[in-house]
Amino acid sequence: ELVRQGEALKRTEQMVDKMDQDLKTSQRHINSIKSVWGGFVNYFKAKPPESKPEQNGTPEYYANSRLKEAMMSSKEQESKYQESHPNLRKLDNSDNDFSRADLVSSVQRDSYPKNQHLRAYHQKIDNNLDEMSSGLSRLKNLALGLQTEIDEQDDVLDRLTKKVETLDVNIKSTDKKVRQL
Repeated sequence: ELVRQGEALKRTEQMVDKMDQDLKTSQRHINSIKSVWGGFVNYFKAKPPESKPEQNGTPEYYANSRLKEAMMSSKEQESKYQESHPNLRKLDNSDNDFSRADLVSSVQRDSYPKNQHLRAYHQKIDNNLDEMSSGLSRLKNLALGLQTEIDEQDDVLDRLTKKVETLDVNIKSTDKKVRQL
């Protein structure tokens, strides 16, 4: 959604830049109409070069790289997450889930209690904590990417606000000139 909004901001800024160019052209025409001298000056004055909106202070918009990386990383982990999420995996009510505890290396076995059931519960808790940690890490990366994208779009909005205010003043000035004709 933020990427879509960023693209919309880019298009809006390009339209404002185009309006500014059109307004400058209109002011040249008004000067030509207003007096013979204005038309004479415009005739010999070089026409302003047509610049593309991207070259008029509007950089090409690309979604934040941090956000893209976080989204890609999240999509890569999504299948693993769905397999391990308790609400998304098929539940097995038997205690066969603890058979994985038998696969633990002897080094790790020494850190768990000697009671087999207690060891299995500790292993299950550790596995759940690892899953929670990876999920929280994924959420953190997404949140940081979103925050960076929001900060960049905030800068675009500030720049756009300044351009619109300047354009509004110029439009009012041009409207006043037209009314005087």
